[in-house]
Amino acid sequence: MAHQAHAYHMVDPSPWPLTGALAALLLTSGLALWFHLNKTMILSLGLILMLLTMFQWWRDVVREATFQGHHTIPVQKGLRFGMILFITSEVFFFIGFFWAFYNASLSPAVEVGQLWPPAGILPLNPFEVPLLNTAVLLASGVTVTWAHHSIMEGNHKEALQSLTLTVILGLYFTVLQAMEYYEAPFTIADGIYGTTFFVATGFHGLHVIIGSLFLFACLFRLAFYHFTTAHHFGFEAAAWYWHFVDVVWLFLYISIYWWGS
Repeated sequence: MAHQAHAYHMVDPSPWPLTGALAALLLTSGLALWFHLNKTMILSLGLILMLLTMFQWWRDVVREATFQGHHTIPVQKGLRFGMILFITSEVFFFIGFFWAFYNASLSPAVEVGQLWPPAGILPLNPFEVPLLNTAVLLASGVTVTWAHHSIMEGNHKEALQSLTLTVILGLYFTVLQAMEYYEAPFTIADGIYGTTFFVATGFHGLHVIIGSLFLFACLFRLAFYHFTTAHHFGFEAAAWYWHFVDVVWLFLYISIYWWGS
């Protein structure tokens, strides 16, 4: 930092935005080819390129934050605002799904029998697997908060234990949701009910997987003592994201699983 006359971080030129954009193109194109022609080559290439980009981009950010000292107080403030804006955009992303659900359910069309759930749809019991998943996510919110307080207090052992438990709960939620999808008596093709159910809960499940990866990366960093009591925004961002995922699930459970059934 000696050569800089300011506390801000001027990021070095990086290939990862370009490779990330290319991975997104290959993934979306590959998904279309897989759905329509059952070909998986492009999808596999996109997935591999995306994982390589994620790993190397995160590696560079970890180096900048932990070893090069680029994440000064002004830089951390900018990162906090960036994460807040990102989570705000995610809130509006899910508002669209809730809008579609309530638009269809509060005034059911003639085509679905003017009732909700539509005629012929057998909804899932909200007091079975969905309630268990709710308890799992709420418990993970407690453990991630426990991990945060342990980091702030310098208790490395408890931070590792609680963050490991959070990652395990996130993976358990994903397994339960996959089982629920496999056993569901309706599909995404079953009209507006199937579409709103699987798109809303499916995108939430994707966010749980992303959040679990985020927390797993933090667990790896925590094991190597990258976080201190005063310098751990990478973990804080992951915790904010996880709490957002928890809150969205509560709205999904109350709206789609309980009230919508």
